Amino acid sequence: MEIEKALREKIRSINDYPKKGIIFRDITPLLRDPTLFGSCIDAIAAEFSNEKIDYVAGIEARGFIVAAPLALKIGAGFVPVRKRGKLPYDKVSKSYSLEYGEETLELHKDAVEKGSSVLIVDDLLATGGSAGTAASLIESIGGSVIGFAFIIELTNLKGREKLGGHKIVSLLKF
Repeated sequence: MEIEKALREKIRSINDYPKKGIIFRDITPLLRDPTLFGSCIDAIAAEFSNEKIDYVAGIEARGFIVAAPLALKIGAGFVPVRKRGKLPYDKVSKSYSLEYGEETLELHKDAVEKGSSVLIVDDLLATGGSAGTAASLIESIGGSVIGFAFIIELTNLKGREKLGGHKIVSLLKF
């Protein structure tokens, strides 16, 4: 796959960040390349072109970078899934474990209409904790998760297994 090769050349790997033993996959070099970044958005949109998507939910923070242009591309609304304490209105919250700690995500209670279809997007799939938590939040307010999309997937952490039978698209696997 052409895009996979180009991504592999752009994604920067940083050892021992944010803590020893973790290899951080940095997408900022990708973001400096508007052609390749646009190709990523186009590739994800193409993978879901046969799906009805009302909203694209982006997980804070790097998920926003991918989800917002994807939402515009496919004509869907954008929904931010935020870290604790960032949303000003009535919200639902859920905590989860990640590979190097614990986090809480929040979503406005009126972020999506009941029965609406939602694609959840983040830059990277690791353990599946944040994506699974985002799905749980979407479903708790009446949305229907139709799939997940990621730029990168860390296959050895088996996050895909935690996301049930949903369609999962990742453009580059490590």
